[in-house]
Amino acid sequence: MRLGIDVGGTFTDLVLIDDDTGQIHYTKTLSTPADLATAVVAGITSILQQAEVGSEALDYVVHGTTVGTNALIERRGAKVGLITTAGFRDVLEIARIERPDAGLYDMTVDLPAPLVPRYLRLEANERVGADGGVVRELDEGSVRQAAEIFEREGVEAIAVCLLFSFRNPEHEQQIQDVLQRSLPGVAVTLSSEIAPEFREYERTSTCVINAYLLPITRSYVERLGTELGREFSISDLRIMQASGGAMTAEVAKSRAVHMVNSGPAGGALASAVFGQLAGENKIIGVDMGGTSFDVCLIVDGKPRLKSEGEFEGYPVKIPMIDVEGIGAGGGSIAWVDSGGALNVGPRSAGADPGPACYGLGGELPTVTDANLVLGRLNPGYFLGAGMELHEEPARRAVGQHIAEPLGLSTEEAAAGIVRVVNANMVRGISVNSTQKGFDLREFSLLAFGGAGPLHAVELAEDLGMTRVIVPPYCAVFSAFGAVASDVRHDYVQTVAWSEAALQTAQTEQVFAGLEARAQALLKEEKVPEERIRLQRSADIRYEGQSYELTIPLHNPGPLEDGDLRQMIDDFHARHQKIYAYSDQKESVEVISLRLAAEGLVPELRLRSSDQIPSGPPTPKSQRPIHFPDSGFLESYVFEREELVPGHAMLGPCLIEEKTSTTVIPTGWRAHVDPYGNIVVSPHSGEKEANLASMKVDG
Repeated sequence: MRLGIDVGGTFTDLVLIDDDTGQIHYTKTLSTPADLATAVVAGITSILQQAEVGSEALDYVVHGTTVGTNALIERRGAKVGLITTAGFRDVLEIARIERPDAGLYDMTVDLPAPLVPRYLRLEANERVGADGGVVRELDEGSVRQAAEIFEREGVEAIAVCLLFSFRNPEHEQQIQDVLQRSLPGVAVTLSSEIAPEFREYERTSTCVINAYLLPITRSYVERLGTELGREFSISDLRIMQASGGAMTAEVAKSRAVHMVNSGPAGGALASAVFGQLAGENKIIGVDMGGTSFDVCLIVDGKPRLKSEGEFEGYPVKIPMIDVEGIGAGGGSIAWVDSGGALNVGPRSAGADPGPACYGLGGELPTVTDANLVLGRLNPGYFLGAGMELHEEPARRAVGQHIAEPLGLSTEEAAAGIVRVVNANMVRGISVNSTQKGFDLREFSLLAFGGAGPLHAVELAEDLGMTRVIVPPYCAVFSAFGAVASDVRHDYVQTVAWSEAALQTAQTEQVFAGLEARAQALLKEEKVPEERIRLQRSADIRYEGQSYELTIPLHNPGPLEDGDLRQMIDDFHARHQKIYAYSDQKESVEVISLRLAAEGLVPELRLRSSDQIPSGPPTPKSQRPIHFPDSGFLESYVFEREELVPGHAMLGPCLIEEKTSTTVIPTGWRAHVDPYGNIVVSPHSGEKEANLASMKVDG
């Protein structure tokens, strides 16, 4: 058995898969922000009891965590010092000329303040040239002087980023030796290890973020490992990365930046798996949890990867799944601004105190409260009746903070909250799809997260999409993706070769060096040789461009004559497809060579069913439910666990399950496919025997 865990801002999700039988168990428990490991231990105890097995049945555990993400959002990382080449201490401050997207025309918007204040950005007397040659030897005295200042100021972690260290890391390694002697116990991050690529600002930023988060994430991983070992005798703990791969807990202790956004990466992996089961290779996966709304694109059956991005406004140069998030979740707080306009988010009620309807002390209205007021949530069946929702506090919060200021009824205010959060999510989807050149009409919308299916069909309707997929286990989907993740390590070397200088033997030599490092680490992690997969790629651009495209190589190696020519031709074709322009006569540059090294885990055995239903599904109840165009309608409610492949339902209706609810509005038809996916599409008014609705007064 293998166990996937995803710690979110509101809930901690767990998925347990039996590889022998294909049986799947899952559960949710409230997160414990004061000590996230507490919720993890409670969740493991619960799911093992549910599966009626002992912890000795667990082969390994894969854990996606928000520890680093939350620390960065809340700016509560370590006190960091930076050592850089003399004359370059202000790289973080100077940054790039680009302004934040939200502030293109707002002169008051600025880049976020550097994570290292200027008085802790110190210089080492040294210089390495662009070719990697030593121009000025390192003066270790300048490093010792910096160490004295760091000690006096109580610095908890140090980032070291020298000019051209990606060409020659020797001086950074020397600095690390000096710091470890002078400041034992202080975590040191080298840019030549965490981001050995060109572009000084992005490399420095990545190095600093890693140092900023390292003491927190290292402490958490160590504590979690100790707890899992003591409580369950678990020794094989793996941590999800933003790239969608997993790394061992030991590797994770030095790679904090790779853990940021690891939860959404798990959701993207699961979206690809269930999209293919549903016969779709183009998927927009949307994850609406308690705190955030994340969007990922699946193209040709795989999540889109990028080699750089940003976290909370800070650039990072690490491989990551392209996931965009906004502050729109079930716990997002609704509020009225000074101009009398209704807003939702980005502030969230989180798990403590949570939405007003949780009855845990929350008094502000949230999206969850609005859905409860509108009849979309069953107060007695939240978390499979494991948690009761309280309608009166929800109505009071919506009424006091939204309805009264706007002169609306409580129901009208609740409907307004849902409309506003839907508009926010539609905008978030467009940013990650239409604005990147993709036609939404070619995609299916796959909704997950506890709150995703509540809003999915309405989002699709607003976007002009005609197919919605609600997979099984949708409320624990990122944890499911963690279980499906392969072990992964990424390597890169900047080469900056012109097309004229490109040579097969030289290129093969670089790739071979990267592969030797990758294979050594995977073997150390006990990955069988037959399960090691290596993928080569290159970052290429037209000469003079300021951005690159990552082009995979078809030949896994050794390279042969003609492979590099094919790589260049593929670049021209990709550039034409993305930018509608290419020029075979233009000279190109190969900037960096990349290697993705994966240790493949066994494929998931997901059981399909050819069961034929004996008749239409039987609703378990009916109640008034609010729909955008119709108001309240008396509608049937179905239990998802009672549905089998072939069952079909016509909206308006609700499909409830232990950890989520799917809303099927008027004009849409849902059916269950052989893998248990609920597939929703528009219908043209055909009659179905299993459905009847009527208008309800009020």
